[in-house]
Amino acid sequence: MRIDDELYRLAIALGRAALERKVRIATAESCTGGLVAGAITAVAGSSDWFDCGFITYSNDAKIGQLAVPPRTIEQFGAVSEETALAMAEGALGASRAQWAVAVTGIAGPAGGTLDKPVGTVCFAWLGPGVAKASRIRLSGDRAGIRRESVRIALEGILDRLA
Repeated sequence: MRIDDELYRLAIALGRAALERKVRIATAESCTGGLVAGAITAVAGSSDWFDCGFITYSNDAKIGQLAVPPRTIEQFGAVSEETALAMAEGALGASRAQWAVAVTGIAGPAGGTLDKPVGTVCFAWLGPGVAKASRIRLSGDRAGIRRESVRIALEGILDRLA
């Protein structure tokens, strides 16, 4: 996915906010496959405020790299607010960042269920005094769902830093 002008502007604004607050950011991504980190690192100088990104597509990677409790995935599923929050917690624990954003979802075209259809995406934003998770149902094709997920992830952390 090419980083479009809107995502680039959001990443620039996020960088300014992070620098003003003297914080670093980490990402934990599943369905977006590193696209959030990609949007952030498209900005020159992002190494001053972006610490690292984790692409944990499989459940084993979520457990191994981010210390997501297996019980969380068993009880709530990989696509859940609980797992997204655990991913964000793991990203903070495995980095030097003060803020983390996590994304896990079903981008399609297959993989959906009645309870969690294609387009179900869960986000978490975690930082000092803030722990917010949400579940959103997006429409569109795989590329559109992933792009919109990046936008929501960036806007969400920017809003919480503001």
